Amino acid sequence: MSDNFETDVAALPGDGTWSDETDWQLTDIEGADGAAEVEHMPVLAIVGRPNVGKSTLVNRILGRREAVVEDIPGVTRDRVSYSASWSGRRFTVVDTGGWEPDAKGLQQAVAAQAELAMRTADAIVVVVDATVGATATDEAVARVLRRSKTPVILCANKVDSERAEADTAALWSLGLGEPHPVSAAHGRGAGDLLDVILEKLPATPREAPVLGGPRRVALVGKPNVGKSSLLNKLAGTERSVVDNVAGTTVDPVDEIVELGGKTWNFVDTAGLRRKVRTASGHEYYASLRTRAALDAAEVAILLIDASEPITEQDLRVLSLIIDSGRALVIAFNKWDLVDEDRRYQLDKEIDRELARVPWARRVNISASTGRSVQKLVPAMESALDAWDKRISTGPLNSWLKDVIAANPPPLRGGRQPRVMFATQASVRPPTFVLFTTGFLEAGYRRFLERRLREEFNFDGSPVRINVRVRDKREQRRKR
Repeated sequence: MSDNFETDVAALPGDGTWSDETDWQLTDIEGADGAAEVEHMPVLAIVGRPNVGKSTLVNRILGRREAVVEDIPGVTRDRVSYSASWSGRRFTVVDTGGWEPDAKGLQQAVAAQAELAMRTADAIVVVVDATVGATATDEAVARVLRRSKTPVILCANKVDSERAEADTAALWSLGLGEPHPVSAAHGRGAGDLLDVILEKLPATPREAPVLGGPRRVALVGKPNVGKSSLLNKLAGTERSVVDNVAGTTVDPVDEIVELGGKTWNFVDTAGLRRKVRTASGHEYYASLRTRAALDAAEVAILLIDASEPITEQDLRVLSLIIDSGRALVIAFNKWDLVDEDRRYQLDKEIDRELARVPWARRVNISASTGRSVQKLVPAMESALDAWDKRISTGPLNSWLKDVIAANPPPLRGGRQPRVMFATQASVRPPTFVLFTTGFLEAGYRRFLERRLREEFNFDGSPVRINVRVRDKREQRRKR
């Protein structure tokens, strides 16, 4: 395909839709160079003690304000991943909370997240405040990193002038190699640091996903819905502490379980009582770990107490799962306590409250008695199959051509947008990109998602549809 977008469109069939995967070579489109590169980019972890400017450096690397920055220590608590690129190479940047080796309480959870980021990264940038020099905490961080086999880059931050560069020489004492002077706030030295990062960062991730290993399952829900009881029943042992008091589980509990001839890694998580940002004390501490366990999972089992009305807390946890993009199975627990009247009411509540996830697999179980817990296995397997599913570009565009011919997009501004091409950009969850000549209304995107599910069977998995509109000014410029 040539660089002239309009010429290429004119050469296409009358409906402007490609049907041959080999026709698409839009190298300027993000993700066009293959889903494998999109899904498995090398990972760069940004670590250091609190308030040295890690999030500011992340924003500088990204070239946009994504990470929350405030002039007090401890604003960043969980590790957060962003996609970045430099000199044509794409990689993932992980911002972490301040790491203190002897941290207690909540800060210990923050430190654990930073340590996990370091263990899984392909390269590490340790940030030190050059205006303060190497502190005891910096030296403790350096001792750990010197034992690591992962490449480490020392960033001397807050170097705002040439005169301040001389102070960075003292940081050689950390034993992490040459300190690279940077002012993350003003951008000074950021380009040189990125060049060094690309030299240290491998072209491919050090650890590709291991195929055939235990699939990771997170048991999530509001407090006291039976998550720990279900894990104990599945494991055949008292793996988790069970009590009628809500909030008994604080830390995630892992257990390897053999089910249906396969090995599964189940994680029992703390019940989510309220919004994370309004929680306090151990609730906040537990919610961070629950979110981390969900991020590490592949499929989430949302437990809902079938004997009680569906609550706002249930729906809040559901929203968290949807935002995470994980495969989903909804387990209505305590089914042994449900009578005929409650079943009738529950059906009405499902139609009303769970209308946003008609695609979720549903299973009725009783964790205390073991009733129907074995039905979770086929539900999880089918949800994961949908989560991993990839549709070839040719069949996808042939299907899309027929759907659009029968139900064209609604007019917008007196013009009808054309869908020129579609491709599946990634899996886990399945994400599709539509290239169009105009914006597609949300209702039409939902229509396409519903038809996509009907045709290719994505039950149990979220499906994301993104629209990329070709800018008219760019079209004129390329003529």
